[in-house]
Parts: sequence; C-alpha cells; structure tokens
Amino acid sequence: MGKKSKTSRKGKKAWRANISTEDIHDFFEKSTKDALSGGSLTSAPTESLFFIDKSQDLSVKKKIEKKREKVLRVDSMLKKNPFVEAVPSSKQKSSKKKKKEALNAKDVVQDVPKDETVPDSGMVPIWGDEGQHSGKARQVSKQSIIPAVEVEPPGCSYNPTFDSHQDSLAQAVAEEMQKAYKIELGPQPVPLTVMGEVVDEDDKYFIEADDGNDDQMDEENLSEDDKATEKRPLKTKRVTRVELNKRARRKEQQKKEAETKKAVEFSKDIDKYISALSLLYLPDILQEIAKEDEEKQKRHLRKAIAKQERLKSCPPRLGKYKFQPAPPQVLLSEELTGSLRKLKGCATLARDRFKSLEKRGLIPPSAKSGRIPCLKELQLLD
Repeated sequence: MGKKSKTSRKGKKAWRANISTEDIHDFFEKSTKDALSGGSLTSAPTESLFFIDKSQDLSVKKKIEKKREKVLRVDSMLKKNPFVEAVPSSKQKSSKKKKKEALNAKDVVQDVPKDETVPDSGMVPIWGDEGQHSGKARQVSKQSIIPAVEVEPPGCSYNPTFDSHQDSLAQAVAEEMQKAYKIELGPQPVPLTVMGEVVDEDDKYFIEADDGNDDQMDEENLSEDDKATEKRPLKTKRVTRVELNKRARRKEQQKKEAETKKAVEFSKDIDKYISALSLLYLPDILQEIAKEDEEKQKRHLRKAIAKQERLKSCPPRLGKYKFQPAPPQVLLSEELTGSLRKLKGCATLARDRFKSLEKRGLIPPSAKSGRIPCLKELQLLD
C-alpha cells in the first residue's frame, strides 16, 4: 500500500474538504451491529454476562474416585499376603483404637433397654458374655498428694528478713532438740554383750561337782515309781463296744437337752428384761445410740483427716527402711551474706530431688550409707 498523497491545506475550504471521517463511520457501524445483536456489552449488567454453574458432573466424579481406589503394584506388593498364616508364637499387638472401638461396641450392646415384664431373678447365665473380659485390667497409679517441688519457707532464702529467718531457725532447732530428747528418753537398746563377773578357781570346782547330780536323782526316783505301779494288780471290768456307744449317745442327748433348756430360759429372761427396759429407758437408749453413732462418725472423720495429713508429710511404707526427711536448709546468722555471689556453694540439688522421689513414694527409702575410708586413712588408723 503506497503513501497517501498529501492534499493542500492552504485555504480554509481546502482544509475542510480534506478532513477524514472514518472514525465517525466506524462508530455508526459498531452501534448498528450492537443494536442488531442485542445491545452493547459495556452497558449490559453483570448477571446477564456471567452465571454460576451448579450442575454436577457425576461421570467425572466417578472416574476420579475409581482412579483413587486403584492400588499401585508397589503398594500391593507391600501388603500382607492373606494366604500366608501368621506364626502361632508371635503376639499380635492390639492397637488402642481397636480396643476403644470394641469397648464402645460393648457399651452399646449393654445399653439395650431390658424387658421390664421379665422378672430379674439375679442369676447370671453360664454361657453369657458378662464374664468375658477383653484383656488385662489397666492399673491406674494414684496421684500423689505431695507436690513434686516443695517451696521452702521464706526464712531459708539467701537474703531473708530478720523475722522469717529467726522463725525458720527456731523451727530447725526445735526439730533437732526433739530428735535428741527422743534418743535420750526413749527405750534403751538391747546390749550386744553382757558383762559378767569373774569366777574364781574354787567356785569352778563347786560348779563342776554340782553338774548332773540332781538329774540323776530325779531319774532314779521316777524309775522306782514306775516299777511300783507295774507291780500293782489292775482290776477292770471289760466293757463292750455297744455299751460304750450307748453311754456316748446318752451323754450327748443329755447335753443337748441341757443346752436347749438353758437357751429357752435365757431367751425368756432377755424378753422380760427388754420389755421392762423399753418401757422405762427407751428414749434414753435411743439418745445414747444416736450419740454413739455421731461420735463414731466424728472419730472416722478425724482418722481420715489425720491420715491425709500423715500422707502429706511422709509416704507409705514401701521397703525395709522408714523415710527420713531432709533437714531444713537454713543459713546461720553469720553465714548470711545478702548476695548470691558470696553464697557458699553446696551440692544439695541431687539430694533434694532424690528425697522428693522418696517422699512421693516413687522409690523405696534407702539406708544412709556411710563414707568408705580410703587406703591412706586405714593405714593411718593402723
């Protein structure tokens, strides 16, 4: 396509004659096309241009599900072979989920309403499912009352106030004094060796001469008495087995009659006594019984509270030794520095955790092991 020839725009008439009107013609053509096709798209509303497709393509969905259900050859090879039996000695681990599902199914079966027309005889069928257990009963450990970490009183701090420090110090001194008084006033232990008196040589001869004479004399007297009894003639009348049985039956019958007679008389006396007392002292007796029941309940409550307090302070007896609580970690007045940097180091963290385990009853208390002396100390002692 060649270049357009340039027109002359020298005069006003020439300029008007040479103006292009193509854009106007294009606009009119476009407007006529839009009018014939139903209107302009720019002026049309959004609802008429777009819509939401809510129809379901079931065939595509089925294809997707079928593809998902298909198992790859790699996965099928890793699966368990159903034709191979398991080893009899091997123990199959039962998962918690399966156990839970079995228990839930059992609860659903048990929750079926009973027929109220059938009377409950209280008898359990022999072949019923009530006696079957799914597995071993799970042991649930009781929660310890004693906390895992106990907070020491404020007087045991590295920089305590004067009053709190004195209180903690007094408590520690009182515990030590109580131990000392218990050892001093308690029963004395049995001595391992008893100190005896020295025996002289003359006394030894007398002791040796006395040994065995009395026993020999007693044996001789006994033998003489036995011989005398053997020489005496025994005159006894022979009793038959029938006679012995008759005597035994008669004796047993007399005993039963005496017991029944005594029981009847005793019951009559009790009835008379109760009837007399009920008329006179029945209100007092009822009041006394109510008072005794109330005291019994209070005693039971006191015992329960005392047991709880005892469990808070010391654990139950687990082994051979009793639990010995650790002494309170209280600094003396001259050891107080008021600063952590000047505090004397001590390795009590492991001991504190070990005592906490013993106090909570997780491990049995052990005996206090003494320090084994080294070779140099033994040589010095020798």
